[in-house]
Amino acid sequence: MLAQLNPQQEIAVQHVEGPLLVLAGAGSGKTRVVTHRIAKLLDLGVLPSDILAVTFTNKAADEMRSRIRTLKNAQVLACTFHSLGARILRESISFLGYSNDFTIYDEEDSEKLLKGCLDQLQIAEDKGYMRTVRHAISTAKNDLVSPDEADKEFAEVYQLYQRKLRECNALDFDDLLYLTVKLLQEHSDVRSFYQKKWQFVLIDEYQDTNSAQYTIAKILVDEHKNIFAVGDPDQSIYSWRGAKYQNILNFEEDFPGAKVVTLDQNYRSTNIILKGANALIQHNGDRYDKKLWSALGEGAKIGVYVAQNEKQEAEFVANRIVKDGLDYQLNEMAIFYRTNAQSRNFEDALLSRGIAYQIIGGLSFYQRREIKDILAYLKMIVSNADLISFLRTINQPRRGLGTSTIEKMVEAAAARNIPIFAFCEEAIDQFKLGPKQRDGLKSYVRTIHELRAKRPSLSLHELISEVVAATRYMAFLDEDPETAQDRKENVDELIGKAAEWEQEAENPSLTKFLEELSLRSNVEENNFAPSVKLMTLHNSKGLEFDVVFLVGLEEDLFPHVNTKDDPKAIEEERRLCYVGMTRAKRKLYLCSTTYRYMWGTARFMRPSRFLKEIPAQFLDNLSQPTLHLDAPAEEPPAGFAPGDQVIHKEFGVGTVQKAYEGSFGMTYEVHFPDAGTNRTLVAKYAKLQAYPN
Repeated sequence: MLAQLNPQQEIAVQHVEGPLLVLAGAGSGKTRVVTHRIAKLLDLGVLPSDILAVTFTNKAADEMRSRIRTLKNAQVLACTFHSLGARILRESISFLGYSNDFTIYDEEDSEKLLKGCLDQLQIAEDKGYMRTVRHAISTAKNDLVSPDEADKEFAEVYQLYQRKLRECNALDFDDLLYLTVKLLQEHSDVRSFYQKKWQFVLIDEYQDTNSAQYTIAKILVDEHKNIFAVGDPDQSIYSWRGAKYQNILNFEEDFPGAKVVTLDQNYRSTNIILKGANALIQHNGDRYDKKLWSALGEGAKIGVYVAQNEKQEAEFVANRIVKDGLDYQLNEMAIFYRTNAQSRNFEDALLSRGIAYQIIGGLSFYQRREIKDILAYLKMIVSNADLISFLRTINQPRRGLGTSTIEKMVEAAAARNIPIFAFCEEAIDQFKLGPKQRDGLKSYVRTIHELRAKRPSLSLHELISEVVAATRYMAFLDEDPETAQDRKENVDELIGKAAEWEQEAENPSLTKFLEELSLRSNVEENNFAPSVKLMTLHNSKGLEFDVVFLVGLEEDLFPHVNTKDDPKAIEEERRLCYVGMTRAKRKLYLCSTTYRYMWGTARFMRPSRFLKEIPAQFLDNLSQPTLHLDAPAEEPPAGFAPGDQVIHKEFGVGTVQKAYEGSFGMTYEVHFPDAGTNRTLVAKYAKLQAYPN
């Protein structure tokens, strides 16, 4: 068994008593080390029932149990922290005054109970507020903050919610950790029982533990100190879930005399990829120093491509996939991005070439709720009879029209054989509605009429922006704080798609645009066919591919704009980049753009600092030969300047309000007083002329 291990792995496996920290670099065979260490304990005569292995996913726990059965035909308890908490509480929760037949509430059950608490406290029903409070309570429990210690803004709701859970003899998901800690801390007999029950405790992904998980582990090993912790602070990317990477950095302080073993031989990637990743992560301060290496050879240099815009970036990636597809299977290729909204351009490029793809951990861009919502409003601008789009838009934002009322309206429209929107126009005065419902329907009809009236004078992307503003859609997205940022970026990406499409389409129109997107969204996904994998960097953790494209490496995108003023957050972004790079086995490409459509406009982008932190000797510049990543960024070239007067063949004389280099070249925002309009015009298409003064 030991012959299968390298020298560092063998040192870790041979360790028996006392605390040991295994710093397991990416691809260094940590699962093999954990399972072989358990097998070693069994060889020494340790009973399977004396061993506990804890990890973070059911998949990882299943894998661990399977390997142990293969090695030693033994049944060892390998489970997640939440499963461990459920087991302990099911046996001993009576000490906290609960019955052992408690129910575990899922997210929907928890939200219903919380809504009842808000009603009882006469707090106005607001989905956004409810989700905020739900998140605050969850965070408090994972940080071991009781209702009495909570911030006063939600303490009363937290207290009532916890009391109602107890009255129902129910636990929510976070209670599986929170109440386990409470039980172990407050009842010495129970604590002593579980400390004796498991004489050897193994914790996987130790860098991802939150306060509650860390405390459970520390209590369980407090007597015998036989803790075998495995993890890598360089791969800690879940602080937004409550993970505290400091837990692994403090291991030697928490367990004086602890032994530390570093696994730095990587079995996944070529050396050039690892050297680039090593150089990047050394710019972080809070870490254990290690340098991954491989016996798989130097390999190809890391390809770097800087595109003019995001469409060109996607074209490059798709073309490389075709080229590399001669040597590697599609299943072994992946595109990683920082935000979900970035998938759109890559989906378009892959679809146009007939390359199969699969979105991992999310929906295809055109299937996302917010995209379908905005497209439904656009369809209502075009059609009076689109029932599906009507049902999707009538209560966004909420207009006081309940399901029963809407069903009656639909039935009445069908009985009279008139289009649903035409019926709505009549129903304001003729249908039986309460005052609030009538006002809501009137507001909906007025919004559609106003958008229809504006349609002829607006470009397509301006019309979509108007839909978003008129429906207060961004405020609607704010009701779910956890997903709002992602969804807003998707809406912004749709506006960018429209701007791009209308510049390239022949005789562009709203009808043609909707038709094309319908065709795209109806492309059947064959999940059994070999396919390129698309995913966010967070979803890439634990995976590996022969060929990896890490895209969008620009300041304010990656590292993300939300982290720019926080050095600790920047370090986590760098760890995220490191994780992405170390997923690649044979080929790694890093891509960025000079201009990108973001936040409603085409913007000049600066290369990500992460690109500059990788030494040039490991990089292969696939862009124009003159491009240097370390060269100072040049501002867009001058053309017409704000204040200049110009002539447009259709709109007449106008004044330039803003000039910038957009995704399609020099772009101007121009006010045309005689035409009564403001337009965004791309110079190469608009062919503006200077107005003679």
